[in-house]
Amino acid sequence: MEIVQANLMDLNSLRRLERDCFKQDAWSIFDLIAVLSFPEVIRLKAMVHERMVGFIAGDPRPREGWGWISTIAVDPEFQRRGIGSALLRACEIRLCVPKARLTVRLSNSPAIAMYEKDGYHTVDVWKTYYSDGGDAQVMEKDLAPG
Repeated sequence: MEIVQANLMDLNSLRRLERDCFKQDAWSIFDLIAVLSFPEVIRLKAMVHERMVGFIAGDPRPREGWGWISTIAVDPEFQRRGIGSALLRACEIRLCVPKARLTVRLSNSPAIAMYEKDGYHTVDVWKTYYSDGGDAQVMEKDLAPG
């Protein structure tokens, strides 16, 4: 597995990955174009045999002292192999901020377990965050050394 920079040429692969991973929560084409083209966004893809099997995007907010992990997805066929954690670490390094935050569907216990294992803890719950009324767990990790 190799983690490399993603770009607008990855749009179709990212659309497939979003649909496979998130179903009703998948981002729109406009959101995907934005995440692949906004200059300040960190966007990385995990590649296995020239196939995108994972993606992460991060929005550094240095004035606020934290960065936002906007999305992270790993192809269901490749989950539970450490790809999500590797993408998280690579993005966290590039954020260059003291803290990272993300949201996860409250019912997504496998993802929550991965984030907790990687040092994230719950800081809030956003009620009815998702379009179907599902709640989101807001998690944060201290990235500062020591």
